Amino acid sequence: MRFLGIKKIDLYIIKKFLGTYFFAIIIIISIAVVFDISEKIEDFIEKSAPAKAIAFDYYLNWIPYFANLFSSLFTFIAVIFFTSKMAYNTEIIAILSSGVSFRRLMYPYFISALVIALMSFVLMAYIIPPANAIRKDFEYKYIKNPVRNTDKDIHRQIEPGLFVYMRSYNTSNDVGYKFSMERFEDGVLKSKLLSDYVKWDSTTAKWTIKNYYIRDIDSLNEVITTGASIDTTLNMYPEEFKRMQNFTETMNLPRLNDYIEQQYMQGADNVTELLIDKYSRFSYPFSTFILTLIGVALSSRKVRGGIGMHIGFGLLLSFSYILFMRFTTMFAISGSMNPLFAVWVPNIFYSIISIFLYRLAPK
Repeated sequence: MRFLGIKKIDLYIIKKFLGTYFFAIIIIISIAVVFDISEKIEDFIEKSAPAKAIAFDYYLNWIPYFANLFSSLFTFIAVIFFTSKMAYNTEIIAILSSGVSFRRLMYPYFISALVIALMSFVLMAYIIPPANAIRKDFEYKYIKNPVRNTDKDIHRQIEPGLFVYMRSYNTSNDVGYKFSMERFEDGVLKSKLLSDYVKWDSTTAKWTIKNYYIRDIDSLNEVITTGASIDTTLNMYPEEFKRMQNFTETMNLPRLNDYIEQQYMQGADNVTELLIDKYSRFSYPFSTFILTLIGVALSSRKVRGGIGMHIGFGLLLSFSYILFMRFTTMFAISGSMNPLFAVWVPNIFYSIISIFLYRLAPK
């Protein structure tokens, strides 16, 4: 540890920080699992869910998701708890009186926050998504309806210059109603197909277009073709319309990037939500540093009310941070704010608050 400049007092704080953090996670998760089992036990029994699947497919994959979801809050509680205890045992005063500056005191805190932030990022970007896929498969098999599609007036660009439209799509029988397809070349319409509906044929892996009407346009000449049924291969598949709730949670970061590019190309209207998901995987771990600084600044001095006062005021700030983040996210989804700015503005705002509290902390 010498190359990091870590001393005994730093190791003491790091052990306190990470030890309290993981202890808080274990306690909260244990309680959450008990409540979750009591809530879902009837579903497990009714649908005869195997005990092995409940333990390994569901809860083993649910625990890291839940732990990371509240990672920043656990971080804050850990910092407040053990730092307040150190302050009331006059350990903070002793450390500062020995010549250690408050800025230097923050060093082991930020080393610990870095460990937690890196762990959170790796979990969000690469580990939790495949775990979520297994967990959601279990949920949809034993707890709730697996897929949904409430989209209306679906517009897609399935390849350059080729656009399709469906008024609606039925996931139960893979049928798209009021289907149309337009082909453009150099911005000029060359062909347009209209039909009553299009249906996926799983045996041939093709789409069957029913009751179609085709206009082929060549300058001033038009050729009209009609028919009852025609099979065609299109660059779209039923899985694209069988959208699971929060389905991007099952995509790791590289796969999410590819999906965003695909949605851009198809002209989808959910790109903003996808970008928010992507940027959140970077901004959320960063909040660990902000809440750590706020926690130390608040709890490093003695106040009336003890640890309870520290935790109460700190939780107020934490929940206001979460509320602010949701508020800006809604603005981004409505198109009123850039997604990148919407995701990072809470971190920017609360970074300013954390610096202000740091300057007020005892030196």
